[in-house]
Amino acid sequence: MTPVYLEYSFVIEPRDPATEILIAELGYAGFESFVENESGVVAYIQKQEFFDAILNDIMILQNDDFKIDYTTKEIEQVNWNEEWEKNFDPIVVDDTCTVRAPFHEIPNTAYDIVIEPKMSFGTGHHETTHMMIQHLLEIYFHEKKTLDMGCGTGILAILAEMKGAQPIDAIDIDNWCFINTEENAERNGCQHISAYQGDATLLEGKTYNLIIANINRNILLQDIPTYVACLHDKGTLLLSGFYKEDIALITEICSKNGLAYVKNFERNNWLAVKYTKI
Repeated sequence: MTPVYLEYSFVIEPRDPATEILIAELGYAGFESFVENESGVVAYIQKQEFFDAILNDIMILQNDDFKIDYTTKEIEQVNWNEEWEKNFDPIVVDDTCTVRAPFHEIPNTAYDIVIEPKMSFGTGHHETTHMMIQHLLEIYFHEKKTLDMGCGTGILAILAEMKGAQPIDAIDIDNWCFINTEENAERNGCQHISAYQGDATLLEGKTYNLIIANINRNILLQDIPTYVACLHDKGTLLLSGFYKEDIALITEICSKNGLAYVKNFERNNWLAVKYTKI
């Protein structure tokens, strides 16, 4: 029997960072898939999984810093590939790396990453992912042991392997992101990515030459000491998921833990920063 879905259309002001937070909270609540648009996000849940109080625990809806309105309707079937095709255009970073879906044409770039984002984060369209790709394109990866923390779709881990990194750990607290990273790694023929579900507690006893963490400011502030403890001397830490106004606080914590600021990219007030372990 074809499942019946409920479609929730959220209009969000301002969109960032509320959209990503809302998607994460809805994912935990049982919503299956999301399509971002210029106004906010459309979320889908099977009618049989829905209950009247399902939105009561979505804390971002109670945050006065954002205005979030929504409408809902019942639909009989969702063609996810059709939804992605309508809303997911391929992106090209620095004329070097393309991120696309399987239904897009094969590009003429040095790196071609094929993903099906489903409900995970990291299609490359968000400023933070775009800038992290820029950082990775500049790094020499040959056999560098790498960690992609908060891996989402696995896009950054996949690019790291394409550039020669190995082995690579990809960790995300969300089960769907963990699954989607495994799927996308296989889709791109990756052989050196190991995906795990969990948080920074999984890092005990592990060491890396490069750590990528595109999460959010509060998690970064909490976990930077753990990242540094896992980083080899002269190792590189790439951080994103925060605004320009937060860089002083982030750099202060990094400096206290033995990291030196190297450079950053800025895009629409978001930053992606490179640090090196002294």
